[in-house]
Amino acid sequence: MTLTVSHAGLDRLVSGEAAESEDLRTKRLGLIAHPASVTSDLTHAADAIGNAGYDLRALFGPQHGARGEKQDNMIESDHYSDPATGIPVHSLYGETRKPTPTMLDGLDALLFDLQDVGVRVYTFIWTMALAMEACAEANVRFVVLDRPNPIGGARREGPVLRPGYKSFVGLHPVPLRHGLTCGEMARWLNEERGIGCDLTVIPCDGWERSRLWPDTGLPWVMPSPNLPTPHSCVVYPGMVLLEGTNLSEGRGTTRPFELFGAPWLDPTALTTRLTDAHLPGVHLRPCHFEPTFQKHAGTLCGGAQLHVPDPHAFEPVRTAVEILVAARALAPHDFGWRQPPYEYEESLPPIDILWGHSGLREGVQDGVATDEILEGEKADLEAFDASVERYLLY
Repeated sequence: MTLTVSHAGLDRLVSGEAAESEDLRTKRLGLIAHPASVTSDLTHAADAIGNAGYDLRALFGPQHGARGEKQDNMIESDHYSDPATGIPVHSLYGETRKPTPTMLDGLDALLFDLQDVGVRVYTFIWTMALAMEACAEANVRFVVLDRPNPIGGARREGPVLRPGYKSFVGLHPVPLRHGLTCGEMARWLNEERGIGCDLTVIPCDGWERSRLWPDTGLPWVMPSPNLPTPHSCVVYPGMVLLEGTNLSEGRGTTRPFELFGAPWLDPTALTTRLTDAHLPGVHLRPCHFEPTFQKHAGTLCGGAQLHVPDPHAFEPVRTAVEILVAARALAPHDFGWRQPPYEYEESLPPIDILWGHSGLREGVQDGVATDEILEGEKADLEAFDASVERYLLY
């Protein structure tokens, strides 16, 4: 039976259902938002909050902009006035990624309503962390309007970020697939990582950790241009690693992160090898495609498409590591690693900051098997599990 999440945190705020609604109605508010910041009837958060009588003074836009206007993942946004409301919009992606005291001046509380996708390298949780730090310093209340994790909260995968590999795709020691909502992450960051802001989380209603997005009954609005569907999010925790290589991760196609390949890959040899790996919950279909922008734009690529009939069994991180191992084995002279800069990191290899340390790159280069590459991550995952247990809301 489908479980309908009748209210995300935003719905509960504007309807007055949340206990904090009346108190916040008297405050001067800022809002961190993007296109997926909508009520269950698809009203944008800025409009819904204003229509409900709240005093909204400023908007803040994360990566891709407050209105989602930026297509690529490294295009910065400017400060401007919101065309719908006329209030100022401060960019938090570019030279300034942490709200400044001037941006927060005159605000009593900063609301955070971004749809995350449950992956460490998706920058919205780090926008949240930096905003929490700024609010702690400016004595401004920070309020998370929580939303479901679209890939569920029952499983964590991949490495925990290690010291020395901090970047804007990883500021704290979190697994690649972290299994938390933004509200839960905020609670953990505030206590375990010592941010210490005046934090309030308004939970969503009815979500359970085993539920994926289609189980929620909520409408899907893409949180960034290259995650167009809930299925894109299911494969993203692993396939995002391809950004650190010269393989196309499908940007420039209508199926980013589901399609992957390169001009020098043989689709049949690739999928035969991956089929022999007995990856759970996924079928890989050999195919060709031609990206319209980004890597290999205008060039025919051989590769595969991921079809995931059983997302609960599917292991996206294992699948992606197996793909990298296969690509390196099949085309050792053509496969390569993307060079910096990447997400404001000028020296570390992009694959290392995506993975969280150098182990994946070194393992693939040395011909290490996938099981051995992943085996070393278990202890860190177990430690993270223990550290977040008391901050879970669902």
